[in-house]
Amino acid sequence: MSAKEMLDLLTWRDLVDVLIVAVLFYNFLLLIRGTRSVQILIGLVFVAVGYYVARAAGLVAVSTLIEKFLIILPFALVVLFAPEIRRALANFGRGPFGLVGGSPLETSLPDVVRAATTLAARRTGALVVFERREGLRNYIENGVGLDAQLSFDLLVSLFTPDTPLHDGAAIVRHGRIAAAACFLPLTSNPELSKEYGSRHRAALGISEETDAVALVVSEETGEISLAVGGDLRRALDGPGLAAELRRTLLSPVRAPRGGGA
Repeated sequence: MSAKEMLDLLTWRDLVDVLIVAVLFYNFLLLIRGTRSVQILIGLVFVAVGYYVARAAGLVAVSTLIEKFLIILPFALVVLFAPEIRRALANFGRGPFGLVGGSPLETSLPDVVRAATTLAARRTGALVVFERREGLRNYIENGVGLDAQLSFDLLVSLFTPDTPLHDGAAIVRHGRIAAAACFLPLTSNPELSKEYGSRHRAALGISEETDAVALVVSEETGEISLAVGGDLRRALDGPGLAAELRRTLLSPVRAPRGGGA
């Protein structure tokens, strides 16, 4: 059958069917991006390839063992991908394909701004990193996993001095605090002023290596800053911080403006 004949057999229902599958698969990849689920998925692909290789090579014991594993695979997938399934159902509940309702981060931004201004007034240092398109899994895994709802009370509690998790950064992913006490790379900019402490250097470092946005509250001055693309935007008040967070986190990712730190 030629390519033209195959195209003639296609109907609009087939095209819609393929489009829906493609959208579902794309959204699934977005859900697992930057998580351990990617490695699990790759492992499953290797198992499938190994099964067909074993059958082709006549390795009866190996292929039988993999077949027994495949019987329980659907139940294993539910367990392995439980967080992603919950997140997908929650997103679908807010509106199929994200067409209805705001993002989880959008509803939490007022809490972030209120927490930042409260910590600034108390001269309590803080560092909050917001994941965007590039996954921060490596940095999340070196901290203490939380997977907790982003809220004013939790942010203030995390950075209260002498608490176990006040050192390091809190990383926000999909509107939730994925981990706290995370260690970040420091900026390698040799021209950076010595007035900046480790929090500012870490905020600039993570914004240079990834597309993440880092919120910093200075312990010495109470100043609120935002690091984006290696650029430090300083002396932000509550409304200014809210505007910057909305522009950088809720708008399409764009090239950072110049200016340096």
